[in-house]
Amino acid sequence: VGRAASLLRRAANRRGLAFAGLTAALAAYYAWSESLPDMTKWWEIGFLSLVVVPAVFGLVYLALPLWHARGLFPVGLALGLLAVVLTLADLDTLANFAKLAAVTLVAFWFLSYFETVAWVVLVGAIVPVVDAISVWRGPTHHIVTEKPEIFTTFSFAFPIPGEHNSMNLGLPDLLFFALFLAACARFGLRAEWTWLAMVLSFGATLTIAVASDVNGLPALPLLCLGFFAPNLDLLWRKLGPSRPRAPASAPD
Repeated sequence: VGRAASLLRRAANRRGLAFAGLTAALAAYYAWSESLPDMTKWWEIGFLSLVVVPAVFGLVYLALPLWHARGLFPVGLALGLLAVVLTLADLDTLANFAKLAAVTLVAFWFLSYFETVAWVVLVGAIVPVVDAISVWRGPTHHIVTEKPEIFTTFSFAFPIPGEHNSMNLGLPDLLFFALFLAACARFGLRAEWTWLAMVLSFGATLTIAVASDVNGLPALPLLCLGFFAPNLDLLWRKLGPSRPRAPASAPD
C-alpha cells in the first residue's frame, strides 16, 4: 500500500510539473504571439492545429484526475464569474484561460449525472446535428455574422502568430471536449487516443473552413467523431447485447 501511494504521489507531482511548464509556455506565447514572424496562411493553420491547440487542450488532459473531485460546480461557477471580471478589465488572456478552467470543471461536474456510457453516446450522437443546424441556420450563425463581439466573448481565442487576429472556438466546444475526455476516464475508454483524435478534429475543422472559404464551421461533428473513433470496439462491448450464459451442466 505504501509503495502504491508513493507511485501515485510521484505521478501527481509529474503531472503538476507538466501542467506548470505548459502553462508557462502558453503564457509566453499569448504574451508575445504578435511579435512572432508572420507566416503564410497554411503555415499558420499547421502551427495552430499541431502546436497551439494541442498545448491548450493539454491543460485539460493534465487536469483530468479532477473529474471526480468534490465542489467542481461552485469552483467552476466562481471561475466563470472571474472570467467576466477579467473580460471587463480588458485582461483578455487571463479571461481566456479562466473560461477554459470554468468550462472544464463544469463539464467534469456534469458528467456525474451520466449513470452509464450510453448517455454519453446519446449526447455524442445528438449534439453534432444541433451544432450543425445552429451554425448554418440557427442562433450561432446569427451571432457570428451579425454580432461577432458576442461570439468573441463566449469563445476561447487561439492567437495567430505575427497577427492581432485569432482563431476562436465556442465555449460549448470546450465543454464537450472536457466531457468526452472525462467520460473516457470514468468508463474505461482510451483517454490518450481520444484526446489526440479530438485535438486533431479541431485542426481538421479549421482546415476545412479555410479551404472552403467559410466564415465558420461547426466543430462538434468532427469532435464527436474524435470521441467515437478510438473507442468503437469498447463502446460496442459495453452497449452491445450481452451474450447468454451457457446453462450449468447437471451434476453427475
